Amino acid sequence: MKNNASTSDGLVNFIDEKTIRAEMEKATNPAPGLIREILAKARERQGLDPDEAAALLGNRNRDLDTAIFETAREVKKGIYGNRLVVFAPLYITNECGNQCAYCGFNAKNDDLERRTLSSEEIRKEVTVLEDQGHKRLLLVYGEHPRFGADWIAQTVRDVYSVTSAKSGEIRRVNVNCAPLDVEGFRTLHEVGIGTYQCFQETYHRPTYEKLHVAGRKKDFLWRLHAMHRAQEAGIDDVGMGALFGLYDPIFEVLGLLHHAHRLELDWGVGPHTISFPRLEPAQNADIAYNPPYPTSDHEFKKIVAVLRLAVPYTGLILTTRENAALRKELVEMGVSQLSGGSRTYPGAYSDPEYDRPDVQQFCIGDSRSLDEVIRSIAGEHGYVPSWCTACYRLGRTGEHFMELAKTGFIQKFCLPNGLLTFKEYLEDYASEETKKVGEALIKHEIDTYPDPDRKRLLVERLTRMEAGERDLYL
Repeated sequence: MKNNASTSDGLVNFIDEKTIRAEMEKATNPAPGLIREILAKARERQGLDPDEAAALLGNRNRDLDTAIFETAREVKKGIYGNRLVVFAPLYITNECGNQCAYCGFNAKNDDLERRTLSSEEIRKEVTVLEDQGHKRLLLVYGEHPRFGADWIAQTVRDVYSVTSAKSGEIRRVNVNCAPLDVEGFRTLHEVGIGTYQCFQETYHRPTYEKLHVAGRKKDFLWRLHAMHRAQEAGIDDVGMGALFGLYDPIFEVLGLLHHAHRLELDWGVGPHTISFPRLEPAQNADIAYNPPYPTSDHEFKKIVAVLRLAVPYTGLILTTRENAALRKELVEMGVSQLSGGSRTYPGAYSDPEYDRPDVQQFCIGDSRSLDEVIRSIAGEHGYVPSWCTACYRLGRTGEHFMELAKTGFIQKFCLPNGLLTFKEYLEDYASEETKKVGEALIKHEIDTYPDPDRKRLLVERLTRMEAGERDLYL
């Protein structure tokens, strides 16, 4: 099948280990005065250099850690307000040709039940997700050489083709799949994917090569340059990530920041999102049960806080790997996108016995239903759950999105459009308990909305929604 070509000939490793080591060395036992200076700069919402991020991560003064967390909360609230984007992963296949030492999808894991969804099965899964209220999906694929861009594109078409009985349709399909060549990425761009997501896993090349024993994923540079090829193909929203637990977490954060900086230099815009999953137990993967570099909850909170300060306008994604209590804390200090009601194997949403380690990629920490997650977000935390896709559909993406975000102009769209999608959820999908909580939050947001002209537009659209209209946005 075409679109599977890969070669790293001529590609440059822009993750310079010597540079990162020097930044880490410089950040050893940073002076309290330096930490305060960096936090003062961070409050200006212009981002941080890698060496400044390293200093914050290297701080061992708990009082100053508290100041780091408070600054991250301040910056996050100033940019994103109390809006929180909600999505779900949809696993299409767990067949994989790679041998990654930490993953349950490892090609050598003979105990894993392999499954690839047919078009009919995909549509069945999407119907279940739509009936729960989801509007944004992340499609996840094992990296098997027989699944190229043409096949992936067809699965995207299958997802977009489904309309459920309520107001259901998926309005944003993001994709996490194997790195493709430019032609392959163009194929995905043509079928209307949103963000292309690919995790480097670890930016420490010796560790990368040790853990990726065989398969296409073994090629460090081909994967590292995936975002560049996606940008060349016209996909201007890309998402990167590292898997924490495989190597020194400070090194990984600095790797992410150097990667983001290189994208901005070469394409004028950094990543649309950054993810930071922690290693979780996975079938027949010993390293997943015994991470070489375990990351404590406190360290993990610092990672999220420092990323928020370093790349203030980049979306930070948190999955259901973490438990509900920790997810609440991480949302407060930096996370802007959250998965809800997630299941991590093909066919899981249609499976009544979904907690099955024989098929899932990893164990999840937050097994609450979407309705429970939404009620918690709105009722306990006072956040507005958002399924908004207006910016993507109106062309406010990539560099254009970042320009709007950095001027604060995007806030004129994000909160009202988030409220409209929340209203849609409450009208069509929410339990009575969640609807009561949600309506109270919407009323509060309307009563305190500062712009009278936009408030009038918002109230008018909310009224139209109550009369039966759907998919309204500014």
